[in-house]
Amino acid sequence: MMWRQAKWDEPLIFELSNNKDKQGILINKDERIRNEIKNMSIPKKLLREKAPELPNLSELEVVRHFIRLSQMSFGVDTGIMPLGSCTMKYNPKIEEKAPEITEEHHPLEDEDYVQGILEMIYELQNWFSEITGMDECSLQVPAGSAGEFAGVLMIKKYHETHNRQYKDEMLVADTAHGTNPASAAMAGYKVIYVKSNNEGLVDIDILREIVNDKTAGFMLTNPNTLGLFEEKILDIAKIIHSTNGVLYYDGANLNGILGIARPGDMGFDIVHLNLHKTFAVPHGGGGPGAGAICAKSELVNYLPYPIVEKVHGKYKLSKIPKNSIGKIATFYGNVVNLARSYAYLLGLGPQGVELVGKMSTLATNYLIAKLRDVKELELIAPNRPRKHEVVFSAKKLAETTGVTANDIAKALIDNGFYAPTIYFPPIIEEALMIEPTETEPKEELDKFANTLRKIVEMAKLKSENIVNSPTNTAVKRLDQVYANHPSTVTPTYRVLRLRREGKINYLK
Repeated sequence: MMWRQAKWDEPLIFELSNNKDKQGILINKDERIRNEIKNMSIPKKLLREKAPELPNLSELEVVRHFIRLSQMSFGVDTGIMPLGSCTMKYNPKIEEKAPEITEEHHPLEDEDYVQGILEMIYELQNWFSEITGMDECSLQVPAGSAGEFAGVLMIKKYHETHNRQYKDEMLVADTAHGTNPASAAMAGYKVIYVKSNNEGLVDIDILREIVNDKTAGFMLTNPNTLGLFEEKILDIAKIIHSTNGVLYYDGANLNGILGIARPGDMGFDIVHLNLHKTFAVPHGGGGPGAGAICAKSELVNYLPYPIVEKVHGKYKLSKIPKNSIGKIATFYGNVVNLARSYAYLLGLGPQGVELVGKMSTLATNYLIAKLRDVKELELIAPNRPRKHEVVFSAKKLAETTGVTANDIAKALIDNGFYAPTIYFPPIIEEALMIEPTETEPKEELDKFANTLRKIVEMAKLKSENIVNSPTNTAVKRLDQVYANHPSTVTPTYRVLRLRREGKINYLK
């Protein structure tokens, strides 16, 4: 497939604005606004001494600048984004209408005037509880990562309430996301990694040896980051619960079992959800975020507040669990994204939710079948079916040709595909972590598999063509070590200006 990314010799917007005689104005309003400001009682120390350093450009120049930048970008609207464990699926455009119900409302507005929004939150709480097999859900967390941290804080307070302060160890699978040990450490826990067996699953024998009175809980996702379902999850739950530990579910991989299996039925006590993954809130730029934290049995008492409840036919943001860890965010600032997830679930309906789990699993295993005869892409436990994602090892190719997983990822970019996640999880050497999601059509999966096959064949015949990629992109291969050096990651446009002037060069 021939593909070329747009490339514009696009200066920084400040560089475009090199004509100091240009000036942007508010037509017919400029003087009135100035007079209004003069009449306001604004403390002198808050007033500017000189005009802000904004680019002096016309609206047309600004529009063209950002359109050109957008043409050099890549998103799920451009093509498949098979980033493993990220669930970068297509988000239906109708969802972008949903946030309109939250517009022109204030977080301190009287509850009588936002009954529709509170009803939406109330229904989402119930839906997420049903989907996960939990008893109650709080949508108070502003993102999935915050939900994860909230879950660990719940575990900590739960043990403190029962005078079990000696429980200072948190178990984490060696296939876990990096946020798991980070959240546990932030909460003050000592992180203990649990090794996987040769099948890529939690080693039950090692788990039994590790679990003791100090074990506060076990952070796990099922299916795991290899896309494998933890078949002995009921045994794992019994082992953790035998010492009053808490089994925590990282919801990053829920997409693979959505509507088919529920963490609560597997023995999990707390679940966090990423609405930007499973429930189709768009990713991007560090946000927007939205999350959920759900619990069952006694742990419901530790959920963050406030939770929406229905009292005498009215919805109230008033429920405070008796042992709540408190607020994770001041307000429900994530309500815009809750509206998106609400629209997504309404559009799917119960049967559609079930199809998500089935189709994402089908897409992954179809991709595996298409590549099964490519011997240079190896699988741990090759005969086990995967769920939402698959992790291939390109170790054999790297050893025989020098072409690494990183090189393969760059070559995929050259062919018009976004690169998969690479070198994760670290237990797989030269890992290529691919998650096609349920939204990609068969034709796109065929193209992706055929291109991956072509890259492997090219690596064996003429490896220099692969190791020099990408060549069809707006920016060629970077010197990643240099590009990530603190001196070149200064958060200012001046560094970019130095790069344009040739004083900094990230390219190899």
